[in-house]
Amino acid sequence: MAADTATESTQDAPTIPARRGAADTAATTTPAGPPDSVTATPAGPPHADGGPAAPRLASLSPSRAADFKTCPLLYRFRTIDRLPERPTAEQARGTLVHAVLERLFDLPAGDRTPDAAAALVEPQWQRLREAEAGLAELFATDPPDDPDQPADTPLVGDDLVVPPAGDPAAQAEFLASARALLAGYFAVEDPRRLEPAEREALVSAVVEDQLLIRGYIDRLDVAPDGALRVVDYKTGGAPREAFEARALFQLKFYALVLWRTRGTVPRVLRLLYLRDEEICDYTPDAEELARFERTLLALWRAIERATATRDFRPKPSRLCGWCNHQAHCPAYGGTPPPFPEVVPMSAPVTATPEAPGADE
Repeated sequence: MAADTATESTQDAPTIPARRGAADTAATTTPAGPPDSVTATPAGPPHADGGPAAPRLASLSPSRAADFKTCPLLYRFRTIDRLPERPTAEQARGTLVHAVLERLFDLPAGDRTPDAAAALVEPQWQRLREAEAGLAELFATDPPDDPDQPADTPLVGDDLVVPPAGDPAAQAEFLASARALLAGYFAVEDPRRLEPAEREALVSAVVEDQLLIRGYIDRLDVAPDGALRVVDYKTGGAPREAFEARALFQLKFYALVLWRTRGTVPRVLRLLYLRDEEICDYTPDAEELARFERTLLALWRAIERATATRDFRPKPSRLCGWCNHQAHCPAYGGTPPPFPEVVPMSAPVTATPEAPGADE
């Protein structure tokens, strides 16, 4: 049962993800003391004697690492060229649901109800729109200028089409779809029984004095015995087995950071699929995380080589249908923009972590 997850023995846990639905009750955690700081300094200040500053470490987030694995050219477009991407409805909805779930735990435990979560949707959406211009454009009165896309072209998410800008009915439908996902959350967890140690926390670690790895953890639970559970909210559908490794890549990334900074391998990596009301649990071990660390270093060396040679090749796949950059992709008859000035290999291009929910 899921209620035992936080105290299961690692040796007894399955070696493949264990999936459960709403019939199982989520694990309970109790309040922990203030968590240890999980930080790494990417660059030091200039030396007191006036010498040069310490070299800035290269950095990599799970989203950008996944980009390079999926398609090296996509990594270039996003991290080196920094081509703009209009947010999709699915991404905006993921960001909104993450924001509501973060704020939900600010309430007293007894007040964390489905109605309370639903009431947070509109104010959180307003806050996000004010903070992020791209989100505001989804329902702006005047459509944004985009030379590559007609103003009346709908934005398409996984299962939601946002009509042209200025449609109040579309915004109402969008907010209703976010409330439906929050109802799915309550089907798999009871937040009144949970006191997370950290929420939407930026964590980082330096791997072998070479690479700064960092990213946002949706939620970190700490059991009374000190066991860690990393929780990630997913607003899309649960993937089939062929895509499950990709979904777990991000959580293994976080598990490695926690292992290197706290000396503890998380007992459980948990994916909560809100739309399908499904839980996917995975239990890593130190040997697996050591292999994953070597994989990340090899991946970064491949990125360095590609940057040095300016050779980022497209890797066509089924995911191309969701790509914003087909107009620039040779696989679709496009031409990439001129390669920017190469960053010296002593200080490679850094990869900024995605904001919570932005990679949905």
